[in-house]
Amino acid sequence: MAFVTTGDGTEIYYKDWGSGQPIMFHHGWPLSSDDWDAQMMFFALRGYRVVAHDRRGHGRSTQTSDGHDMDTYAADARAVVEHLDLRDVVHVGHSTGGGEVTRYVARHGNGRVAKAVLISAVPPVMLQSADNPGGLPLEVFDSFREGTGFHRAQFFLDVASGPFYGYNRPGAEVSQGVIRNWWRQGMMGGAKAHYEGIKAFSETDFTEDLQMIQVPTLVMHGDDDQVVPIADSAELSITLLKDGTLKVYPGYPHGMCTTHADVINRDLLAFIES
Repeated sequence: MAFVTTGDGTEIYYKDWGSGQPIMFHHGWPLSSDDWDAQMMFFALRGYRVVAHDRRGHGRSTQTSDGHDMDTYAADARAVVEHLDLRDVVHVGHSTGGGEVTRYVARHGNGRVAKAVLISAVPPVMLQSADNPGGLPLEVFDSFREGTGFHRAQFFLDVASGPFYGYNRPGAEVSQGVIRNWWRQGMMGGAKAHYEGIKAFSETDFTEDLQMIQVPTLVMHGDDDQVVPIADSAELSITLLKDGTLKVYPGYPHGMCTTHADVINRDLLAFIES
């Protein structure tokens, strides 16, 4: 197993497959790099070098007590990039990972970044406030904290079985394997990291980060995303990016990288090769 050790002694697990131009994948909460299997296999078989890491407190990385904030997440991603000496990288982030990509590219890119992709991503900011009236109320995230901190096994099963993949919609084709894999990944991580990560993905304001990004950026979002509603995320992010493209997927859920991997992979490839 491959790890990089950060300045505070945290061991970050990563996968590094293939050769060619590198694509680095940043996973969502509360998952791991395994959530990118369908994308990593697709691109590895097409001559790309694919890299993905488990965020601290998630998957196989150290279950640290501290550092569950976007600044530290981005710094940890930088540690992986520099350890592998990755250059001309396409950074792809899903959900919370989209926030991590946004902060990393804006603050740590340093000429190493070719392009960025934000999929079902949390920027600019999820939490409702006077400045962000379209956001989700604090009570929504408090319910996530209650479920994650004290009823995690059942709560994670409920999330995967319902809104994450749109399996609560009439006529949805439900995959028990997908549900179990989501639950498996979530339960590999630490409850404290997942609990504190909710504040990181819901309250971090990425407005300035989005404005700082210079590279071409693709924003991909389903219009039936029940976890990160499109109106307060992708539709606002695209107005802040200097070189952004928005692609909306009618009826697609939050977890569309899994439920519609064939479509997402095709569109990612087109953007990377453009």
